[in-house]
Amino acid sequence: MKTRAPRPKFRRASQWFLCGFLGWSMGCSAPTDGRGWECLAPANAGGGWDLTCRSVGQVVSDLGLSPGLVRTTNLPGAGGGVAYARTVAQRGGDTNVIIAASPSTVLRLAQGQYGSLDEDDVRWIGALGAEYGILAVAADSPWNTLDDLLAAWRSDPASLVVSGGSAVAGQDHMKVLLLAHRAGIDPRLIRYVPFDGGGEAMTALLGGFVHVFSGEASEVEGQVAAGRLRVLVALSPERMEGTLASVPTAIESGVDVTWVTWRGFYVPGEIGDEAYDRWVDILRQVGASPAWDEARRTNRLQPFFMTGEEFSTFVKNQVTDFREMSREIGLIR
Repeated sequence: MKTRAPRPKFRRASQWFLCGFLGWSMGCSAPTDGRGWECLAPANAGGGWDLTCRSVGQVVSDLGLSPGLVRTTNLPGAGGGVAYARTVAQRGGDTNVIIAASPSTVLRLAQGQYGSLDEDDVRWIGALGAEYGILAVAADSPWNTLDDLLAAWRSDPASLVVSGGSAVAGQDHMKVLLLAHRAGIDPRLIRYVPFDGGGEAMTALLGGFVHVFSGEASEVEGQVAAGRLRVLVALSPERMEGTLASVPTAIESGVDVTWVTWRGFYVPGEIGDEAYDRWVDILRQVGASPAWDEARRTNRLQPFFMTGEEFSTFVKNQVTDFREMSREIGLIR
């Protein structure tokens, strides 16, 4: 059986300090037993983490894998940092909670934005779907291809403004910085305006307040079908299916960039192997079910299935990769 090394006392103390720093309003109290299963969404209702919790929780309940309904609790703040800190500091041994995660979580860990907490403070159980990054412009934009946009950027980088639904240095910002850097444009000259979600960022684009939208494929499909947006590039390994099938990838355009936004979960770091394996098995059953296949398609997610130690290794490697990327474009030292 696998064993986990005891957590150093200084790390535990720093976690209690972080809990106090973020405030008791975040719910720093002992978990109550007998409440059933819970999924923490580290953002407000309507975002990707919220959708991950609600869609997977519904399938878990429908398959009879849980003791009743799986409730979703929204705990926004610090780009997922509030939920991460609460999980580590106050719910370390809670076997009845899972927390939604994505590359945004990993990116912040890689950049040290969760204070002294790192990827080893929790246990990573799996991912069940993914979507890909895109860059879009308004339908009446003068740019028809990624080459057109890059030419304008090279000519005057500061003249273009990009919107996205993540914070500065978050994944929507990161993907456009990385694209610019790989295309030979100084990423420090890219102007980025963060919004509270992709919807607001697209509204800014449609209103003419910004020039480019950095987001996910699922966010723009409706606007593309309505003729309001044009997607210039997909940050997928290969061309996507459906509405955006005709959109070339960055790789096709000669810029070696992909961005896969997986949707997955972690659990508290101090739960035992038996509880961890239970959650891994539950995700495996969900991922193999027709109910999840239907839910994934409804939510416009691409197949991406990885669980257990394989997923844990994947996440930790991604932390390393994101840290190198962040150094490469000058976000961290």
